[in-house]
Amino acid sequence: MSERSRNEVLGIPIDSRSQVELERVIIECLGGESFVRIATINPEFLVCAYRDTAFADVLRSADIRVADGSGIVLAGLLSGFGVSRYPGADLMRFILSEGERTGASVFLATRKDGLSWYMDVREAVMATYPTIVLDGADIDPESDTVPEGVRDASIVLCNFGAPEQELFVESLRARPGNIRLVMGVGGSFDFLTGKRKRAPRWMRSLGLEWLFRLVIQPSRVGRIWTSTVVFPFLCLSDRMKDRKQLTDNKEHEHMPE
Repeated sequence: MSERSRNEVLGIPIDSRSQVELERVIIECLGGESFVRIATINPEFLVCAYRDTAFADVLRSADIRVADGSGIVLAGLLSGFGVSRYPGADLMRFILSEGERTGASVFLATRKDGLSWYMDVREAVMATYPTIVLDGADIDPESDTVPEGVRDASIVLCNFGAPEQELFVESLRARPGNIRLVMGVGGSFDFLTGKRKRAPRWMRSLGLEWLFRLVIQPSRVGRIWTSTVVFPFLCLSDRMKDRKQLTDNKEHEHMPE
């Protein structure tokens, strides 16, 4: 068995670049000619990937995997490496601001049965970025049809939730057209439209978003349990397996032939 990469959490590589470095990479991507996919990784994603090898493969196929949740940062430290957290909602805002600054067109792929529809999100985006070039559509995640106009945009942002949003944006890679940058944004559109409240900054800085969400959305208790209990348990178990394997390998190396 090959040695595990130092920057993996539950088998998924996590980008170790700082926020400034990631922003520089994004600017370069928008000025380039390649298709680049960003995945914002949170504990729920990694638990899902741990149980579903197909979803794990989709996460690994992303070109950049950013630590979204504070739990990822702690898991990285447990595994012996450091990562900078860049919350997906903040990263989305940076991408939108760069889209407006550079004139890059943006397509918003919004979930048809979601909380915030395309026209809701469009109004919120235009209020903050009035000169941005914007298009989009409400889409059924179960449909195999790619809406007209997606491949004409430079940036595609999708809020289907996992795993659908990751599958959708990755499916664009085969025939990217003009697309340069794609990213799944989860509930970030709902923050823009004000249909979901975001945790206060002080709670975000302490990694307590889960507590805020539990208070305002008790129905998320199952998801919060996954992030705050199941995920740490899997990380500790995984770390213990690594240590046992390392010990076994050393013992095997010292055994006489």
